[in-house]
Amino acid sequence: MLYPELFKQLESVRWDMSRDIPWDTFDASRLTDEQAQTIKLNAITEWAALPATEMFLRDNRHDSDFSAFMSIWFFEEQKHSLVLMEYLRRFRPDLQPTEAELHDVRFEFDPAPALETLMLHFCGEIRLNHWYRRASQWHTEPVIKNIYTRLSQDEARHGGAYLKYMKQAIGRFGLEAKSAFAKVGVLMASARRTAQALHPTNLHVNKALFPRDTVQSRMPNPQWLEHWLDQQIKFDAVWETRVVDRILHNLGLLLERSFGTVQELNKYRKELARELAATLAEPASPRAV
Repeated sequence: MLYPELFKQLESVRWDMSRDIPWDTFDASRLTDEQAQTIKLNAITEWAALPATEMFLRDNRHDSDFSAFMSIWFFEEQKHSLVLMEYLRRFRPDLQPTEAELHDVRFEFDPAPALETLMLHFCGEIRLNHWYRRASQWHTEPVIKNIYTRLSQDEARHGGAYLKYMKQAIGRFGLEAKSAFAKVGVLMASARRTAQALHPTNLHVNKALFPRDTVQSRMPNPQWLEHWLDQQIKFDAVWETRVVDRILHNLGLLLERSFGTVQELNKYRKELARELAATLAEPASPRAV
């Protein structure tokens, strides 16, 4: 099991909201209305760890180890939402999310293959780590800069934990896991070819609720994410390249193969798909009489 060791590792670096956040260094002159609005919307986005956890527990009933790890991930992700709301409570109480706004991003996700979902969220943690690093640079008020740095570090650690479960999955499921990870890796490393940000909160997850079946579509301002990325924190091609490089690098380590570009990963994905199809097409071995 990975959960006991991951618990110890993450417990040893966990920050405390009352002791470790430098609340007394707040400088009101360095917080703009524009910046404060984005803090509210990020707080609501982080609240969506609640339906994501419900999805993970439902779709991983076969895996008690990973399900137990969700207790850590859920706690830390909900704390992200809470610390952003605490910031607003202290310094911009007029912008605190309402309970209705938070509850609106809690909705059921359609069942999905566990391996693909694991890879999707691994890539999401890498992307969010970079988004929050950039957000910390964009903000000018020292307390929120500190908070976003802490959040980015948490997301990096979560990505590392997911990577351990992905390695475990390859040991258990072999070609099936490799194929699933390569397929989703191609999608999540191809953001430069899409019109929207490729993050789990921005993907359609419930056909019956379409088009309001993404977390972002249920926000008070559904267009905020693209504006935040493009116009505010300016998550440009340089930063996007860093995300892609991290996805390719980690997949290379995981799959024991070097990928310099998404095209190289896609070529390998096709090789795996052919190999997997051939394996599934093989007749079952006759049983000994």
